[in-house]
Amino acid sequence: MSETTPLPSVHTGRAGPPAGAVAAVGLSKTYGSGATSVAALTDVSLQVPAGTWLAVMGPSGSGKSTLLHCLAGLERADAGRVVLAGDDISRASDRVLTRLRRTAIGFAFQNFNLVGSLTAAENVALPLRLAGARPRRAQIRAALESVGLGDRARHKPGQLSGGQQQRVALARAIATRPAVLFADEPTGALDSAASRSVLGLLRRMVDGGQTVVMVTHDPAAAAAADSVVFLLDGGIADRLERPSADVVAATLAGLERP
Repeated sequence: MSETTPLPSVHTGRAGPPAGAVAAVGLSKTYGSGATSVAALTDVSLQVPAGTWLAVMGPSGSGKSTLLHCLAGLERADAGRVVLAGDDISRASDRVLTRLRRTAIGFAFQNFNLVGSLTAAENVALPLRLAGARPRRAQIRAALESVGLGDRARHKPGQLSGGQQQRVALARAIATRPAVLFADEPTGALDSAASRSVLGLLRRMVDGGQTVVMVTHDPAAAAAADSVVFLLDGGIADRLERPSADVVAATLAGLERP
């Protein structure tokens, strides 16, 4: 196994990381208490430089979703620090976290979270409206076209397939041009052609300076990223840089063996 990339010290303020960087130091998270407690994360440290793409993999129950949620400020770790988009969010107020969600970060999760009564275009525009902006029609159209749904702008979620709903959710996440995009299985509901399209879109985002943190079970999707972190029992077991899909699959299989 390869060695985990050493972490530089994490700072905040003017001397801190670029706005698109994500860093964690010593993250630990336990669910429950006593004999029934489960350690989801144990002393996890990692850094995602601005303008790069990190894939997170691991067996079921390894802590992938918990790590993603803690990095995104959706859950608070019991110990450790998270610096997101230039802000230390470890003990940030709900007001600060809400501001970050509206201005600096985007989410694309498995359950889509689309509003059934709104059209695809209205769903894409919703985060911008909640942030007090007046989205331009061309801006919303461009986001939908980027995921191959320019002709579905007036369709409601119930009129779209699961894969199409996934792509609407991704269009919504990128419409605000977030500094950091957190994605949970963004290709999980897609066929191979649509999956390649979404991965190409994520690569263009990263090449344009945005940062992507993605949980995936698909070795091909992980191989599209710049780095892949493997979790096992709540800790980092390995980290690979620009691996092939075959190497990703072999590394994951090695972790899953009893």
